[in-house]
Amino acid sequence: MPRPHRPARPGGRTLTPWRRVVTALAALVRLAARVAALSVLLYAIFTVLKANPANVWYQFVETLASSLSLGLTNLFQFADPRWTTLVNYGLAALVWLIIGSAVAGLIRRTAD
Repeated sequence: MPRPHRPARPGGRTLTPWRRVVTALAALVRLAARVAALSVLLYAIFTVLKANPANVWYQFVETLASSLSLGLTNLFQFADPRWTTLVNYGLAALVWLIIGSAVAGLIRRTAD
């Protein structure tokens, strides 16, 4: 027995090839920003929890985070360097999330 017809998407919009490309590009930008934010935040967590700096994963995350910190590594200075790292790199992660969402939103608007 055939199933009843349902529209492909609510609201009656059809997915044109252009819309698919734009949607995929916006998702890719959002994913890249989230990965950048995650790596920066992971370095902050490693520092706060006093991870072993000689560990290869720590060194990889530290290298990645230093290039993705957006120049915010010395924005605030606290007495405890762990708090300094947590606040500054946490702020950089937040900026990555905001920028990624904003750019993805602008990209998606080009499809309309």
